[in-house]
Amino acid sequence: MTTRSRFSARLDLENGRVDMSHGAGGRAMAQLIDELFKQALDNEWLSQGNDQALFSVPPGRLVMSTDAHVVSPLFFPGGDIGSLAVHGTINDVAMSGARPLHLAASFVLEEGFPLADLARIVASLAQAAREAGVAIVTGDTKVVERGKGDGVFITTTGIGVVPEGIAISGDRARPGDVILINGHIGDHGIAILSQRENLGFETVIQSDSAALHGLIADMIAAVPDIHCLRDPTRGGLATTLNELAQQSGVGMRIRETDIPVREAVSAACELLGLDPAYVANEGKLVAICPADRAETLLATMRAHPLGAQAAIIGEVVEDPLGFVQMQTRFGGERLLDWLAGEQLPRIC
Repeated sequence: MTTRSRFSARLDLENGRVDMSHGAGGRAMAQLIDELFKQALDNEWLSQGNDQALFSVPPGRLVMSTDAHVVSPLFFPGGDIGSLAVHGTINDVAMSGARPLHLAASFVLEEGFPLADLARIVASLAQAAREAGVAIVTGDTKVVERGKGDGVFITTTGIGVVPEGIAISGDRARPGDVILINGHIGDHGIAILSQRENLGFETVIQSDSAALHGLIADMIAAVPDIHCLRDPTRGGLATTLNELAQQSGVGMRIRETDIPVREAVSAACELLGLDPAYVANEGKLVAICPADRAETLLATMRAHPLGAQAAIIGEVVEDPLGFVQMQTRFGGERLLDWLAGEQLPRIC
């Protein structure tokens, strides 16, 4: 029996809407999965129709990470919740030094959500996975009643393998190490903010959402003894440095003039009273490595398209209190504390 023969009419992806039957486990849900998800994602594991994916893994240590994506608006300059859900989890896996292998995706849909928008999101998710070379091999779909969701929430879970000899962790920063970043900060957060009601800017700022595992593979090949990698998403660069300082029991000193920030992002932050150091990113990473390997790592990062604007921004110092200090462009110093409260809600 072919998939199409099970249904009396094709799903109306142009004018249809999600209803409760699409999450009820019956024929309507089977049709949604077959005619939307399977056709967009199209791989040997999904086509088997099992509730799990069976696959072999190469030698090494397994890494697993999961992330829920609840961005608003769902579509924004430079991306959407579909591509974001792929990039975010691939990056979480890759920050361990792992090669991402497969993803699982779980969708929570709100009753009444347009099927055309859902198809656009699934197509974007599928394209992002293909471009990254990481297949989505299993998934789930649930529907909540109208008014009890916000269109679409996506949770992605990823697994990867860390080769032997690689030891990258947030607790490995040491005094004397050097801190690097792969490019401009704040693009994603300001791109999201620019799409919100009454907050349009003259310059269109694109999200930096991207899968970073290719860049990381090049970095590890050049400098295998990288100590720390982390993507500064919610809470931005400042919060990420505080996390790493606390895990490693060290302090950090960075220089404001060395941190890449686009002029448009800087202007938007000044207008809105935001600090770029706390604005979210989705295609950036912080790397910490021994000082004598920093220039090699910087050159490797700049040779990759996703690291062309990479910079050395500071050093790790001895400080049992774990403070992160920033030398300002005016020559003074200020404490970069943890993000307090919520600077931008529902952003990744």
